[in-house]
Amino acid sequence: MTSLMKAADIGHFFATLQAANPNPETELEYSTPFELLTAVLLSAQATDVGVNKATRKLYPVANTPQQILDLGLDGLCEYIKTIGLYKSKAKHLLETCRILIEQHGGEVPRTREALEALPGVGRKTANVVLNVAFGEPTMAVDTHIFRLGNRTGLAPGKTPLEVEHKLLKRIPAEYLQHAHHWLILHGRYVCQARKPRCWECSVSTWCKFKPKTAAPA
Repeated sequence: MTSLMKAADIGHFFATLQAANPNPETELEYSTPFELLTAVLLSAQATDVGVNKATRKLYPVANTPQQILDLGLDGLCEYIKTIGLYKSKAKHLLETCRILIEQHGGEVPRTREALEALPGVGRKTANVVLNVAFGEPTMAVDTHIFRLGNRTGLAPGKTPLEVEHKLLKRIPAEYLQHAHHWLILHGRYVCQARKPRCWECSVSTWCKFKPKTAAPA
């Protein structure tokens, strides 16, 4: 099992990521909290690139809860049918839109409890919306962050919730706002699942992972 990263090294780890990317952003395209909520809901088991391709066509036509409802199930499915599990996602999104209109005045709620009460919205999705749309220092643990938490020794845990709690406890407060994005981007492009690119990793000095393969010739 990977050993725990030293508390003193965590600051160096995130300072390095910050220096390379001072203002990281989600790769999902959105302009309002509702567009972000929609994109994150659609992104489960799908790529950000695939979601963006669909929402670029959807949002000019419908980017509010009422406009999505007006499309109906078949109409919405036409726009998102290139995304995996699109039928169930369409049903969840339509029901979410009804709840937003009936219970929240058409606005995206700003509490975890209200967000998680929406169909298709779990803890990870709620954390993304709270962090990205509303600036809350939350940690949405996806597959990338779960892997990095364990592989680097930053926050080892057997479940996403355990990793989330450890990250929130161990990451210095000044880095919490953007830590979610730094870790996702690092996991997506450098610390990849099958073949981590350790030879080009800027934070390998503090990482507890010992690579089994050398850099490509």
